[in-house]
Amino acid sequence: MGYLMSHFGPFEWIILLTWFAVIIGPLIYAKINETSYALSLTVSVLFGYLIQVLWSLFAQWELVQYWVWADFVLIPSRTSSPMWFHTLFSAGFLHADALHVLGNTVILALVGIPLEQRLGGKRYLQIYFIGLFGGSFAWYIFNLDSNSPSLGASGAAFGLLGAYLAGWPRDEIPFPLILIRKWPVTLIALLYFALEIIRAYDAMALGKGTNIAHMAHIGGFIATYLVLPIVAKGGPFALGIDDGGPTGQSSLSLRMKQMKSSMVNLAELPDPWSAGGFDVPKNVRETLQKLRDSGDEAETRIAWMEHLANQSECPVCGEQIGMVERNDGPTIQCGTEPNHFHWP
Repeated sequence: MGYLMSHFGPFEWIILLTWFAVIIGPLIYAKINETSYALSLTVSVLFGYLIQVLWSLFAQWELVQYWVWADFVLIPSRTSSPMWFHTLFSAGFLHADALHVLGNTVILALVGIPLEQRLGGKRYLQIYFIGLFGGSFAWYIFNLDSNSPSLGASGAAFGLLGAYLAGWPRDEIPFPLILIRKWPVTLIALLYFALEIIRAYDAMALGKGTNIAHMAHIGGFIATYLVLPIVAKGGPFALGIDDGGPTGQSSLSLRMKQMKSSMVNLAELPDPWSAGGFDVPKNVRETLQKLRDSGDEAETRIAWMEHLANQSECPVCGEQIGMVERNDGPTIQCGTEPNHFHWP
């Protein structure tokens, strides 16, 4: 069986290429401008559905003959063929109706944005597409002989819940459960997962009909739950850190907490002058001692480091010392040649 695209006319191609553009465009924008991938993917999913609505109008006006996305929905009976592998991903940017896309975009935005702050952009993209693939693959495995098309980003959406539960279950994020307020990730994720287990049991064991791909939801959730520790390794935040979640603090506070977790203990290090074979200048001895005694908080260390830098000159070349903030804490160094003087 070949691709239906080979029969497309001009209007079908215009719609299809526009669909590709509105999906890929926000991701390219996020990459170039270093903005949120979570928000960009939410826009991609939403705009992708709007192009489906545009197709419906064209169909009413009899300007199109074919359903443009026939080659991009997931149909289990054909997925074993390599030529249809792409549908395991492309189906995630198509939706059945407005309620379907609204339900998914709520999760993609409200769960995805704080999760991206935990993971960082690149790791977030990995988790998103692992969840999308996991959901599609689970649906394929449980419906091998089905010719019914499957579509939607639900696998990815549930994947975000599974990943968040595995990584930072004690975070609290705004979410509409009865009321729109902050709820623990554990409550949101386990409630959604439990409901899907019950619904999947009703559909499969009890034979109750449904047009919702519950196994895709479960598959996406489990896939990301299992791989999150691997993907998150070396990321911005340690797994399980209990600080209220990204939405509970300012970005500055979060940065200070992360910096503190990576700072070395200055009391265990020789001072930079003695380490280089120089005498410690008298005018910096008091500041250096206060820095070592009370520099265990990131904000305090930055303040004392800056004061120390203002009092100092490079013992090698005599140039002014500067203070630089890094992810693992502030450092002081020669303003002309850092290799002359650098601590810690």
